[in-house]
Amino acid sequence: MTEYIKAKAFREMFVSGANNLQNSKDLVDKLNVFPVPDGDTGTNMSLTISYAMKELEKVGEDDITKIAKALSKGSLMGARGNSGVILSQIIRGIGKSVEGKDKLSTVDLAKALKGGSDTAYKAVIKPVEGTILTVIRETAEYAVKLAKRENNIEKFLGKVVREANVSLENTPNLLKNLKDAGVVDSGGKGLTLILEGFYLAIVGKPVVPATAEKAELKNVSLSSADNTSTEDIKFGYCTEFILESDKIDDAGIRDIMLGYGDSLAVVGDEGVIKVHVHTNEPGNVLQEALKYGQLLTIKIENMRMQHENILEGVAENAEYEEPVEEKEFAFISTSMGEGLASIFKDFGVDHVIEGGQTMNPSTEDFMKAIDKIHSKNIFILPNNSNIIMAANQAKELSDKNIIVIPTKNIPQAVSALVGFNPEATAEENEANMIESLSYVKSGQVTFAVRDTVMNGIEIREGNIIGIAEKELIAAGDEVDEVTKKLVEKLVDEDSAIITLFYGEDVTEEQAEELRGELEEKFEDIDVELYYGGQPLYYYLISVE
Repeated sequence: MTEYIKAKAFREMFVSGANNLQNSKDLVDKLNVFPVPDGDTGTNMSLTISYAMKELEKVGEDDITKIAKALSKGSLMGARGNSGVILSQIIRGIGKSVEGKDKLSTVDLAKALKGGSDTAYKAVIKPVEGTILTVIRETAEYAVKLAKRENNIEKFLGKVVREANVSLENTPNLLKNLKDAGVVDSGGKGLTLILEGFYLAIVGKPVVPATAEKAELKNVSLSSADNTSTEDIKFGYCTEFILESDKIDDAGIRDIMLGYGDSLAVVGDEGVIKVHVHTNEPGNVLQEALKYGQLLTIKIENMRMQHENILEGVAENAEYEEPVEEKEFAFISTSMGEGLASIFKDFGVDHVIEGGQTMNPSTEDFMKAIDKIHSKNIFILPNNSNIIMAANQAKELSDKNIIVIPTKNIPQAVSALVGFNPEATAEENEANMIESLSYVKSGQVTFAVRDTVMNGIEIREGNIIGIAEKELIAAGDEVDEVTKKLVEKLVDEDSAIITLFYGEDVTEEQAEELRGELEEKFEDIDVELYYGGQPLYYYLISVE
C-alpha cells in the first residue's frame, strides 16, 4: 500500500497524464457540439500540456516545488483556446497547493485538485456548468471527502477517476447543447484522460506516447518592450529584464525598484518576474536584481539618444533592437487564409496571427506579437470565442496597454475595424468597437463530420451545413443552396449589405455565380464578395 508519493512519482503522473491525453486527442476533438470539421479541444489541451512537459524537461532534480512551478509556467504560456486556458489554471492551482512539500498524501492530492478547481473558476468570468469546470469541481469535492477515509494512494486515485467519469457522463444533463448533439463535454473528457494517466502511473502502468513524434513547440518568450522616446525626462534609461528567482516575489521586487525611478511595471508568475522601469542607474538596477536570481533577458534603451545599449558585462545574451517610433494605436488579429490576412492588412492591422478554428493561437503567440509592436495602445481581435481567453491571458501578462475586443468571428472583426476612429481615445474606440459588434449578423457554411439531429434538422455525415449565431440553420447536398438558405435567414428588413468571404475550396467563378443569384433575389441589398481563402469553410457570411 502506498500512502505517500514523492517528486519522482509526481513527475511521472503528469507525464503519463499528458501522454494519455495526447494519444486520445483526436477522440476529444470529435466531441464537438456542432458536427463541423474543426473540433479542436483535444488539440488545444494537448498542446497546452505539451508546453508544460517541455518546461518540465528543464527540471533535472526531483523536487515537487520546482516540478510544480515548471508545469504551471509551461502550461500558462502554452495555453490555447478556452479549454487550454482553463487547463492551465487547473495545473496552476494544483502546483500552488503542493509547493513546499517533499511528499504527497491523499489529503494533499485532494487539496491540490480543489486548488485547481478554485483557480480555474476564478479565471472564468461566467462559469458554465456542464463543462470541464463542473468535472474538476465535482471531482475535487469528492476527492476531499474521500481523502478523509482513504489513505491508499492507488485506491484513492482509482476512485477519483471513476468519479470524474461519472461527472463527465452527467454533463449532457447540465448542457442542452451537449444532450442534443449526443456527446459529453470535450474539455471534461480531456481532463478525465489526464486523471486516468495519473492513476495508471501510480499503479505502475504509465502511459507512453503512441507515436515517437513530439509536438512541435516554440521557445517560450516572455519579453516585451515599451519603446518610448521623450526628451528632457527625469530618468533616461528604459530598463527591462526578466528575473528567474525563488528568493523573492513580484511584490518584493516592486518595493525595491520603487527607489530607482518611475514608470515602474512588475508582473510575475511562478518564479518568473518581468520588470520595466525608467531609471538613471540601469547597472545598479540589474546588479540589485542579480542578488535574487538569474536574468533571463535584458534590454536597456537610452530614451534621449533613441537607441538601445546593453550594459557591458551584465549579460552575454543581451538583445539589440533598432528603435522604432511608437504609434498611438496598433492592431493584432487572428485569421486563417491568405485572403483574410490581406483584408486585415488593408484595414491597417499590424500583425496577423495565423490561427482560428483549426488551430487556436496560444498565449505565447499573442505575447510574441505584442512584443513586436511599438504602440501605446494595442487592440487584439481574437475572431473566435475559443481564442478570447488566451488573448485576455496575454493582456494580463503584458505590461503594455492591451485592449481585447471580444470578436467571435471575421465579420465582427471587420465591423469593429470599420468602427475605429484614429482621432478618438483608446477608451472611446474600445466602446465604439464593442458596440459595432452588434451591428453585424454572421454565418458560416461547412460540412458535417458525423450523423446527428440538431434544431429539428437531420444531418448526415458529408452534408453541407449552414450555421448562424451558434444555431444550425440549414443542411443539404449543395453548397450554394445551403448558403442561400442561410442568407435568407440572416437578412431582415433592415439589412443593407451582404458580404461573402469564399474559402479555398470555392473557385472565383463559383462565388461570382452565387453572388449574382443573391443580387437577383435581394435587389435592394448590396452583395459584396471577397476571397478569404479560409480552410474547411466554403463561405463566411456577414449581413449588416
